[in-house]
Amino acid sequence: MLLSVISLFMLIPLAVALLSHDGAAPGFALTLAITVPTALLSLLLSGRDKSYELHHRESFWITAVAWIIIPLAGALPFLLTHSTTSVADALFESVSGFTTTGSSVFSHPEQLPYSLLLWRSLTQWIGGLGLILFLIATVRRLSEGSLRLYSAEFSGTVQRKLHPRIATSVSYMWTVYILFTILLFVGLLIGGNSIERSFCLALSTVSTGGFLPSHDAITALTPFSTTLLTVFMFLSGVNVALLYYLIRGRLNSLWRDEEFRVYTVLYLVAVGSCIVALLLSGNNTATSISYPFFHVASTISTCGYCLPQPAVWTQWLSAVTFVLILTGASSGSTGGGIKLKRLMILIKYVSNYFTRMLHPNAVFRVNINGHPMEADYVEKVFGYVFLYVLFVIMGGLVLTLCGCDIPVSLCVSAANMGNLGPSPLINSMGATFDYASLPSLAKLFLAFLMTAGRIEIFALLALFVRK
Repeated sequence: MLLSVISLFMLIPLAVALLSHDGAAPGFALTLAITVPTALLSLLLSGRDKSYELHHRESFWITAVAWIIIPLAGALPFLLTHSTTSVADALFESVSGFTTTGSSVFSHPEQLPYSLLLWRSLTQWIGGLGLILFLIATVRRLSEGSLRLYSAEFSGTVQRKLHPRIATSVSYMWTVYILFTILLFVGLLIGGNSIERSFCLALSTVSTGGFLPSHDAITALTPFSTTLLTVFMFLSGVNVALLYYLIRGRLNSLWRDEEFRVYTVLYLVAVGSCIVALLLSGNNTATSISYPFFHVASTISTCGYCLPQPAVWTQWLSAVTFVLILTGASSGSTGGGIKLKRLMILIKYVSNYFTRMLHPNAVFRVNINGHPMEADYVEKVFGYVFLYVLFVIMGGLVLTLCGCDIPVSLCVSAANMGNLGPSPLINSMGATFDYASLPSLAKLFLAFLMTAGRIEIFALLALFVRK
């Protein structure tokens, strides 16, 4: 079913290629000639009009395999349109798209056919809420399997439901997602941007992906468009369920949510401290105020857009950026990173632990929004954070062995594990970092890190569990 849906989406860039005569139509047609028969054959082998009951192990397998197979199919247009001859580059670009990372081997994407630029943005939009949620929303015969797949997709967090039926809940989430995409698209058009640029930016921003239709797409924006992107990047880092309540007019539901309050305060504190740091470094007032709002929203939401750096860069910005890369956005959002809810649980658990040292007989529970967290879930959070840091270190080691400096290796590893991609990390690196120059081993390992970060590690590791 996922291959079928992906094939349907691929008809959009195929139609654009045919209308614009950009030369990419044969590549998309050949891709469809591969994916469509494969999808139909898979459907025939699985049987028609059957109801599926999935167990936990099968759900994890489906989640992990889907996040491997679909990016492989998504890589075909890059190869078959001859935009690249490297399998590693094509796979890297596809995985970066579906995982909403935004790292790219194309330093000047405007040189690509527009239909392929559109496909890059569509991969991010499809992967924004997750491939499995796409499946649940479109396949109505999974029965209880929907709940197991839903749990497998959010294996590292407890995602709130908007409706007792999982399929209906997921449909609400997709409705919010589509609505925000349309609103941003219309807003960018009003801001004077072309239809092509507005569409690609809307898809990449709401999904917190970060792919750009041209290397100067952000610098060419008007102040109105930049402010609009800032607002939508911030909102895209919020739990989709809370955005649903926002649309329904239940504004008090946002501020009652503890994670949203932390997210908002963290954003404002980061912006305020960066403004002070830039002013003290001698930058002009306009840049010192405008740059942090955009930069912090881009980083904490893991969107990864970059404005031109201030005249005087301060190491405080590097430190804040690296911390925000690790924290990431809210749980249940399209953003990546460790997620704020997990960090809140860790901080509260450690605080309780020190209190118990002074009061051994006291009983403490970790509460979020006034509700106690189950002990096994707290243990899962500790396990996840440990694995997350371990994966970042492993990525840094691989990149170091491939010839990168140690600070750069760790920053790039953390950015791709957090599905952030091209955000500025240290003074001499960021949007200009050349992924194309990396050896194939480094690109493939970064693709592995992107996938692990996107499906939150556990579903991927379940492939290697024998029992």
